[in-house]
Amino acid sequence: MFVPSGYESAGMKDLKTKINIFLIGMLLGVMTAAAFTFVFAIPANNYHWQTEIWNRGGAAWTFDKSGHMSWTWLIEPASDTPHQNRVTAPPSAVKVQTEQR
Repeated sequence: MFVPSGYESAGMKDLKTKINIFLIGMLLGVMTAAAFTFVFAIPANNYHWQTEIWNRGGAAWTFDKSGHMSWTWLIEPASDTPHQNRVTAPPSAVKVQTEQR
């Protein structure tokens, strides 16, 4: 490790302590992220959510002639793009006469 001139040995000890605390924090962060993924994300990759959608009537389990199970949507899934509202023009500033004289 490069030691600039003017640093004392006590200062280097403080720097090494700070670096060690940082690295330990990073390691704990990575371990926490891995534990979160293992507990929440991996079990969600089973049929739990498809079964929940089936229970609410949004899809159906289907079987073909050979007995293979597949998944079919009964309704169109919501799109990711929001619907655009209609643009309404302001009323005209010109006065229109409805009665003839």
